[in-house]
Amino acid sequence: MYFTAPRVLVVDDDAVIRQLVVVNLELEGFEVHTAVDGADCLERVHEIAPHVITLDIMMPRVNGWDVAARLRDDPATADIKVIMLTARAQEADIKRGARLGVDYYLTKPFDPDMLIGVVSRLAAGQPV
Repeated sequence: MYFTAPRVLVVDDDAVIRQLVVVNLELEGFEVHTAVDGADCLERVHEIAPHVITLDIMMPRVNGWDVAARLRDDPATADIKVIMLTARAQEADIKRGARLGVDYYLTKPFDPDMLIGVVSRLAAGQPV
């Protein structure tokens, strides 16, 4: 039996944040792919087939809300675990994420250990 590292798609238009997330997840053994915005995510999600997506909200072309909704509406991507990783910390934003079926809502600045723990549990099919 072969172990395949869980695949994570990191979607953020900020290159510094994107790289910070990538480095932290790769150090934990995840196979990490990136997308520079929501449109890039939607174009690549089927080829990457990630187990987990970290998704910013405020991005050009297609924002995180629309990406999350489209992922949930597509039977091929509806079961991918989605973590909103965003600076938007208002209660209304968190509730909107829940309505869209987001699996976890993590605000920036974030604790890398917290992110790793959430990604690990979601990738393993465990509750967070």
